[in-house]
Amino acid sequence: MRPVSIVSYGMVTGVGLNAPASCAAIRCGINNFQETRFMDKGGEWIIGSEAPLDQPWRGRMKLVKLVAPAIRECLSAAGNVEPEKISLLLCVSEKTRPGRLDGLDDQLMNEVQGELGMRFHERSEVISNGRTGGVEALKHATALFSEGEAAYCIIAGVDTFLVAETLSAYEKRERLLTSNNSNGFIPGEAGASVLVAAGTQDAETGMSIAGTGFGREEATIESEEPLRAEGLVQAIKEALSVSGLTMVEPDYRITDISGEQYYFKEAGLAMSRILREFKEDFDIWHPADCIGEVGAAIVPCILGVASAAARKGYAPGDKVLCHFSNDNGERAAMILSYSGNGAD
Repeated sequence: MRPVSIVSYGMVTGVGLNAPASCAAIRCGINNFQETRFMDKGGEWIIGSEAPLDQPWRGRMKLVKLVAPAIRECLSAAGNVEPEKISLLLCVSEKTRPGRLDGLDDQLMNEVQGELGMRFHERSEVISNGRTGGVEALKHATALFSEGEAAYCIIAGVDTFLVAETLSAYEKRERLLTSNNSNGFIPGEAGASVLVAAGTQDAETGMSIAGTGFGREEATIESEEPLRAEGLVQAIKEALSVSGLTMVEPDYRITDISGEQYYFKEAGLAMSRILREFKEDFDIWHPADCIGEVGAAIVPCILGVASAAARKGYAPGDKVLCHFSNDNGERAAMILSYSGNGAD
């Protein structure tokens, strides 16, 4: 895999309406968890992380208002490149998501472009793959660069779990954090994007994606199969192989883990099966502690968090392992490498 550089990034989350505010809050461990307008079966208000938008938008328009500012935030770094030469890869929730909004696959792209007042490259597309969708989008971007189809790509993700049907379904499955269930996630929402280009660059963030990997786990969170983390192990090993690194070289991890014990167990099992050398420190960051479960927006969120940490000089090191897990068993991993000076 030819390295892909992160040129810039943008975010709209429950803790900030731009990337600097969101990354600063996540660095400090600040969250915006509050009572929502939804009630659980125990008669208590469900806790969630809602983005503080200027109006109480609903439906697809809320997704547009979440992701368009994030895209606009990172576009300025493209200089004089025309939007028509930038491919927008828009990641949204998986098609099996309970309460999934209508029109995500065939209307959201046009609505986002209309909100921004611009048209992107004809090879732009919507990727409906939930939390692993952003890594799949990076794979698409690499192919576009190899074919000479686009000068830049924007990997954008937008999602919200603050939908009545979605919350009801996850509460019935005992997946949601409620007054009756402590082993669950806090629902959130976010829009995030990263502008990427082919090759390694250090003029802007200095962060590059050195490798990606994919796998499939048969023992999914709602199955009764014994978990051995085989899918995540496969994804991490592939990402390491592509990047030319061994497991001992990444300095820390950032994951999409959002509170459920299953995914913490999976991450621990994967490390026990891959990491064969002693590492004194191997921190694991999970931004969902601050922004809640944000689904398809998590990959660009994490790319922004990692870039900000490296550029500001508070990351534990220059190499980071990121991994992601979908409820349906899809697993993805990526290796990031920083080559800038830091602390700017």
